Amino acid sequence: MRVALVDYDSGNLHSAEKAFALMGREAGAEVIVTSDPAVVAAADRIVLPGDGAFPACRAALDAVPGMVEALCDAVLERGVPFLGICVGMQMLADIGHEYRDTKGLGWIGGEIDAIKGRDLKVPHMGWNDLSILHPHPLLEGISTGDHAYFVHSWQFRVADPAHLLATADYGGPVTAIVGRDNIAGTQFHPEKSQDVGLRLIANFLRWKP
Repeated sequence: MRVALVDYDSGNLHSAEKAFALMGREAGAEVIVTSDPAVVAAADRIVLPGDGAFPACRAALDAVPGMVEALCDAVLERGVPFLGICVGMQMLADIGHEYRDTKGLGWIGGEIDAIKGRDLKVPHMGWNDLSILHPHPLLEGISTGDHAYFVHSWQFRVADPAHLLATADYGGPVTAIVGRDNIAGTQFHPEKSQDVGLRLIANFLRWKP
């Protein structure tokens, strides 16, 4: 099994690569960091990280010739399991409003909006408890009250409640995990979330949607 970790100059790939490679050894998976659309198109699992502003990440993804097409072909046409992390998850939405309106991939309906609330510190940074809303293979062995590591100022407002798998509380519910069909995303960083993150990664490597 080959796992493509997409390199488009917009993610903390070193720690993500280490975490996926660690769990990949147990699952017999080869983890490849790649900016080659052909490698992504042929992968058995695809991970899209993302750090920074939504428009910059989307522009960086679009700047890799053929990458968006490779992702769409693999994920939407062939049903390859996909995991977006942080802004990689946010880009699943229809549109992001950070700085300027920017189209997302549109794979999970919704929009990216600012975290707003009186006396809330932004970014939302640090450990926060998860609240599981829907069972999912990625959440096997993960329960409400388990905590994960977040760093973000914008949140995914999901259009269909069925696609909202888990939230965290930060002045109200904030989207933590989304998913539908063979597509999932986490707002938190699994590679920085210790046991919970490693379990989610292991579940992703075993996932057969």
